[in-house]
Amino acid sequence: MNPALNPVLHPLTESDIADFLVARPDFFERHAGLLASVQLSSGYGDRVVSLPERQASLLRDKIKGLETRVAEMIGHGQDNLVIAGRMQSWTRRLLQTAQARDLPGAIVEGLAAEFQIAQAAIRLWGVDDAHAGEGFALEVSDEAQRFAASLAAPYCGVNTGFEAALWLPEAAQAKSLAMIPLRAGLDAPVSGLLVLASPDPERFHSGMGTEFLERLGELAGAALSRLQAPVAVRPTEHAEHVG
Repeated sequence: MNPALNPVLHPLTESDIADFLVARPDFFERHAGLLASVQLSSGYGDRVVSLPERQASLLRDKIKGLETRVAEMIGHGQDNLVIAGRMQSWTRRLLQTAQARDLPGAIVEGLAAEFQIAQAAIRLWGVDDAHAGEGFALEVSDEAQRFAASLAAPYCGVNTGFEAALWLPEAAQAKSLAMIPLRAGLDAPVSGLLVLASPDPERFHSGMGTEFLERLGELAGAALSRLQAPVAVRPTEHAEHVG
């Protein structure tokens, strides 16, 4: 006998058996009776089952897992449709607001009605003189303006005493905040801040996604651009344009 094949000198390992079966995919076709005689744990208690039964059980578990994932995907899709519908309704409210000075109120009221936001406030700077004295045009400190300009994305987190929280009707109830910088256009400088607040410390948190809030800020900023003071054009620029 070849020493390499001597089972005493070279005992078979599980890997040897696995390699043998992989190299001979028709093995169980030629020895079909072995499948019925193989007994495995069912995976549920001490009961044993045959190999085909065990494979069928694993397949059922896999199908059940896929069905759960499909159900979750359908649920997410339905949630997204609801959110999209609310966003459309809120946007429609802004488009139907005839007077520019009524836009901040329409934004805040719409957020409360469509998205169950407990409190919201808006402050703008650089507004047209015609709107001086309006609540949304009240003084905002340079520090708060610099903070708003520094936000690459909406701030979400605990209220640690931000100046913007004081703009809310009930500042003491604002435990968590979302602060969204407002721009007249995507590349325009920050010209305001939209503040959303909740009495729940976890409603707005640092780990939450901000893409929806960013889209909301873009729409609000574009609508509120009607309140901004017109940019003065220098005579030389005007002459070049005419020429």
